[in-house]
Amino acid sequence: MTFQQFALSEPIQRALEGLKYTEPTEVQQLVIPVALEKSDMTVKAQTGSGKTASFAIPICELVTWEENKPQALVLTPTRELAQQIKEDFTAIGRFKRIKAMAIYGKHPFEYQRIELKQKNHVVVGTPGRVLDHIRKETLPLDEIKYLVIDEADVMLNMGFIEQVEAIIRALPKHRVTMLFSATFPEEIQQLMRRYLKEPVDIAIQCETPIEQLVEHTFIEVAKEDKFALLSDITVAENPDSCIIFCNTQELVNEIDQLLADLRYPCDRIHGGMVQEDRFAVMNDFKRGEFRYLIATDVAARGIDIDNISLVINYELPREKESYVHRTGRTGRAGKLGKAISLVMPHEHERLRTIEEVAGFKILESAAPSVDQVASNQAAFDDKISERPKVKKDRSSGVNKDITKLYFNGGKRKKLRAVDFVGTIAKIDGVTADDIGIITIQDIATYVEILNGKGHLVLYAMKETTIKGKLLKVHIAKS
Repeated sequence: MTFQQFALSEPIQRALEGLKYTEPTEVQQLVIPVALEKSDMTVKAQTGSGKTASFAIPICELVTWEENKPQALVLTPTRELAQQIKEDFTAIGRFKRIKAMAIYGKHPFEYQRIELKQKNHVVVGTPGRVLDHIRKETLPLDEIKYLVIDEADVMLNMGFIEQVEAIIRALPKHRVTMLFSATFPEEIQQLMRRYLKEPVDIAIQCETPIEQLVEHTFIEVAKEDKFALLSDITVAENPDSCIIFCNTQELVNEIDQLLADLRYPCDRIHGGMVQEDRFAVMNDFKRGEFRYLIATDVAARGIDIDNISLVINYELPREKESYVHRTGRTGRAGKLGKAISLVMPHEHERLRTIEEVAGFKILESAAPSVDQVASNQAAFDDKISERPKVKKDRSSGVNKDITKLYFNGGKRKKLRAVDFVGTIAKIDGVTADDIGIITIQDIATYVEILNGKGHLVLYAMKETTIKGKLLKVHIAKS
């Protein structure tokens, strides 16, 4: 199959080509046609199956650009995932000028309130913050036509289901509801029965079981010997990219510092960090700026990072279900991965319960020998000292040739998005297809100009009025 078979509009097709989406994955083949028919659905699919695009593509196709209020709401368990999904919507809807925003905790409520007053087609958020906005009437709901509940089982495990239900009850009754989950425990099934109307049930069978995509082993070790073993494993394995999981912020900080002292290219992420710093670390790791990420489970929740060759559980996870989320970071995009857990002698019973949840046996392995470590030391030293090859962002294909312009006028001057489109599209050599996302604030407006025509528009608008007003215009700083 190709995406042309879905009869998508030209702006969406152009974005998919820029994103190098050629053949739809299985979940996309099954979900997109049902979503375009505006049917409720439940989808059983693992992380990494392409499910975000499976709902983002039809929603971008179906929403109406002219409507200022949000038409789609996506609920997701973590801030990082909310931001990632928002970026996916922005990339897929780039040429249709789809405006998406993410709302989550630990980010100023007032900033979000102001942005929600602007034109937004899609809102992606964590349940707690979405519910806060609903209760304070800062998130308009009357035009919501599409609800996506993503990672439903993770939200259940994190204790968010009551908040999810409160949000559902506040939404318009006439809407399309799509529920995505890797597993369907009884509480999720009850949610489906209460709020979905004759849903189409879609189940994606993983072509290769997780235990075949990832080599799962454990090494028994005393607590005091753990860091020395970690060092030996990294030298023996010499991964291109590795996540080391710990259970506490304190231990993450400690391991990060110890590895940094050994000149490992590393960084850390945990829930105690400022959100902007968490995003910056994740973005740098995705691009390959450093090889070793030390993390709590916050980095295991549905974050889409390719080419992680090794996951190390420095500590076994406290929640049994987290093992699958952690080790699911490797063995993606058709590549084999490896997961190694450091298990203390008294933890074997805990390991057995993890195996029961995972559905496969985790085999014991010997620690790397002195000879293995010594023979690989030179190659390891070369790799950690070489300059990393930074990966291109997957949305670079749709972001190229885009210039973001700043205008010193907005809502207070009673300017609307259609005023900018109507004026800019009259410039010689420019059409409405060359205009991207427009963000109108109280005293400023940002307009993305596509297809390399930014400077053409910039010079023309220095002498062109909008609704009789000559605005100052320059290239935006960010």
